[in-house]
Amino acid sequence: MIEVKNLTKRYGDNLAVNNVSFTVEKGKIYGFLGPNGAGKSTTMNIITGCLAATSGTVIINGHDIFEEPVEAKKCIGYLPEQPPLYMEMTPREYLTFVAQAKGIPHSERAYQINYAMEKTQITGVQNRLIKNLSKGYKQRVGIAQAMLGAPEIIILDEPTVGLDPIQIIEIRDLIRGLAEDHTVILSSHILSEVSAVCNYVMIIAHGRLIASDTIENLSTYLVGSNILHMTVRGDLNRIRMAINTLAPMAKTIRYEENTEETADTYDIDIEIARDEDIRETAFTTFVGEHCVILKMFTEAIGLEDVFLKLTTEDDEDYREEQEEAAFLEKENAFAPDALSDADSDDDDEDYDDADDADDDEDDGDDGDYTPMFS
Repeated sequence: MIEVKNLTKRYGDNLAVNNVSFTVEKGKIYGFLGPNGAGKSTTMNIITGCLAATSGTVIINGHDIFEEPVEAKKCIGYLPEQPPLYMEMTPREYLTFVAQAKGIPHSERAYQINYAMEKTQITGVQNRLIKNLSKGYKQRVGIAQAMLGAPEIIILDEPTVGLDPIQIIEIRDLIRGLAEDHTVILSSHILSEVSAVCNYVMIIAHGRLIASDTIENLSTYLVGSNILHMTVRGDLNRIRMAINTLAPMAKTIRYEENTEETADTYDIDIEIARDEDIRETAFTTFVGEHCVILKMFTEAIGLEDVFLKLTTEDDEDYREEQEEAAFLEKENAFAPDALSDADSDDDDEDYDDADDADDDEDDGDDGDYTPMFS
């Protein structure tokens, strides 16, 4: 449905989007995840035709967004981070205006408006001024306008920013409902939002796409481990014997005294392969050593762990690239050719300065100002 190839956007020396490529398939909810300033909104604006790219291509249902913008935009419904609402209109008036602007035939207009209002649950406020609606309802009106024209793809830029917890839950439910009829792309810097709503994640940092896969596959690919957390009370020597028994089944085992509990209580973290489950074995082993198990649970790596790992690694790579670029620039500045050019420029400047000084002396003979135009 969407094919992005080698997309790049520069603002002067700032590289906002750096050679990004990805494909969006039908029937999924895609999460475009990244820290603030990573290039998410810039990429969204280019995909929707609101911003020109420095280089690269965006193909939407076979239409190039730069070569065939009208046909490409017919396939997209877009809600920017700041909803494009007219506050003095009611939702119905506003949606009627948007339907006319999108060129929806008059015979279909009323049905599409009513359907969008019903789907976003704003029918009850359709005759109130938009300026008097809560932020959550304003977001709903913005999503409703994106639905008009029955686009196959709906793109939402930070759709829950600034909402309260109840409104966030409602908007998430609405986005899941949209996925029944549309392919949805949403950008966010909120990890919990992407993991709760999306089934496919693209992670961007410093304008570069650094990962693209399902949450489960990203977790398995990057770590491939689970952690069995235990809190155990007992004699330290017996606890060590139990740990030695479990050691062949684990990648690593770490333990330390739990100072918040009573004496002889220890926290134990056992790293195991993702497809392994040793809870029963661990339980019987520690009980066999006369230890009391106070707590035991398995933790799988989540999106937050994946996000932190990927962005941290990219930060290091980015800093190395910047340092290398600065070093090369400094090296070039002291290269023989650069120095000779600089000397030549200095000579020219000295020569020009001398000419200017002579001119100043000549001009000073009269002592009076002579207008350029008389």
